[in-house]
Amino acid sequence: MTDELVHYSVASGAATITLDSPHNRNALSAQLRRELRAALAKAKGDEAVRVIVLTHTGPVFCAGMDLKEARGAGSEDQGVNEFPEILDQIWNSPKPVVTRLTGPARAGGVGMVAASDIVVAAKEATFAFSEVRIGVVPAIISLVVLPRIAPRAAQELLLTGEVFGADRAAGIGLITAAVEAEKLDDEVQRYVHALTLGGPAALAATKELLASPRQPTPSAGFAAMNALSARFFAGEEGQEGITAFAEKRKPNWVPAG
Repeated sequence: MTDELVHYSVASGAATITLDSPHNRNALSAQLRRELRAALAKAKGDEAVRVIVLTHTGPVFCAGMDLKEARGAGSEDQGVNEFPEILDQIWNSPKPVVTRLTGPARAGGVGMVAASDIVVAAKEATFAFSEVRIGVVPAIISLVVLPRIAPRAAQELLLTGEVFGADRAAGIGLITAAVEAEKLDDEVQRYVHALTLGGPAALAATKELLASPRQPTPSAGFAAMNALSARFFAGEEGQEGITAFAEKRKPNWVPAG
């Protein structure tokens, strides 16, 4: 039996999905892609899970597609054909995805970073859109990267393929925060705890809201947003949150412990 390359565990409302293929820099091999898709689907369907944490073993977060598998394969047999599903699972997850990385992310690995809701990286981590340097195009990941980062930075970094650090990644909007390595886990846990305090349905709806096209003017969106707001105020989750606030207790969706 082949050893698993993606580990899954749940504690205190958080599902931790760990890439564990350090021998090839956590490259997106067929096995890793298959196991990652399964882990993300499992977290989505687990009622005990409120937040998903994506992390890794070894010095590299993810080196992108497995080039050994890509070599010699035709366009229909390329592993990259399966990658949109993974990015879609992360981007459209109704449960917030927090990515934690201590080391480099390249190409498709940067795509997973961009698809995540919150990303905390050690200052030593580096990033690169390395596709053009091997003669390929950062096509799929552009769909999640371009909404995140500043246009001038996108023009520079996707065309040059140059390596940039965690502070730059935070500055252009690719990641949420760059912190000292010894503070990384505490910062990740801070975000996880904050996210578990939100109502599950409210978080899912807010993710949809953030991903929706912007209205040309506030007036154009007031009717739809008012209906959404009123529905949640009157809904079961909203009423529980309002009651818990009045009673000075935690809402029933906050994990114990």
